[in-house]
Amino acid sequence: MAEHDDEWEAGLEDDSSAVLRAVSRQIKLWREAAGMTQPELGAAIGYGEEMVSAVERGKRLPKPEFLDGADQALGADGKLSAMKEDIKQARYPKKVRDLAKLEAKAVERGAYGDHNIDGLLQTEEYARALFAMRRPAFSEEEVERHVAARMARQEILKRQPTPTLTFVQEEVTLRRPLGGRMVLRRQLEHLLEVGQLRTVVIQVVPTESEDHGSMGGQFEVLKLHSGETLAHWEAQLFNRLVSDPKEVQVLELRYGIIRSQALTPRESLAFIEKVLGET
Repeated sequence: MAEHDDEWEAGLEDDSSAVLRAVSRQIKLWREAAGMTQPELGAAIGYGEEMVSAVERGKRLPKPEFLDGADQALGADGKLSAMKEDIKQARYPKKVRDLAKLEAKAVERGAYGDHNIDGLLQTEEYARALFAMRRPAFSEEEVERHVAARMARQEILKRQPTPTLTFVQEEVTLRRPLGGRMVLRRQLEHLLEVGQLRTVVIQVVPTESEDHGSMGGQFEVLKLHSGETLAHWEAQLFNRLVSDPKEVQVLELRYGIIRSQALTPRESLAFIEKVLGET
């Protein structure tokens, strides 16, 4: 693997906790300097004592309105409100922030999914179901944090200019009722909506296909503004960012083959509609 991989693996030691500790410490210092107790600050900004305590102990991320309220109540002159952007970034896991940054630089992104719908195509309900079934189990706060991060990544669909986004999904991902039948139905309906966008191409690989160019699992290929091409794949406990040209070339080749073996975009949308009718 190339040098990018070390940086990517470092994301497993999430730096957001350091940001949270710094913000929490500042809130506590400003409160003590103002001579206010936690219950008094809570009452002044519309939060309970438990929430103020949790924020100061670094157990909860303060919302923007919490920071604005504390800033005004403690006379911080904008110093606490200014931390909203830091908190916004820390709200998402580092590996997700790094991936979102790469996707923001992409002019083209191709992704192959073999066990669930691609993250950029997921509904909020579907994403929540995926994170809720993780083992070891996430806490409710962790689930919501990951869901928010996944939804934030989907801003790429609205970006101008919008990159070309292609997706190849295995048929099984359209039929597996993760979260229940209604969650799956809404997910399929969402796929049909997103599939109408001019910058989005969705293709399906039928399970009955006898040839398959990518039995090694899901991955994505990113072509950046700079002309560089990178790849990313995720497995059980690891995320890999691949930048070595030879390795990237292999994944580009596999993606091209799997696209040629999949149904055409028009056939794929018709197939999704058929599955929806059967769900």
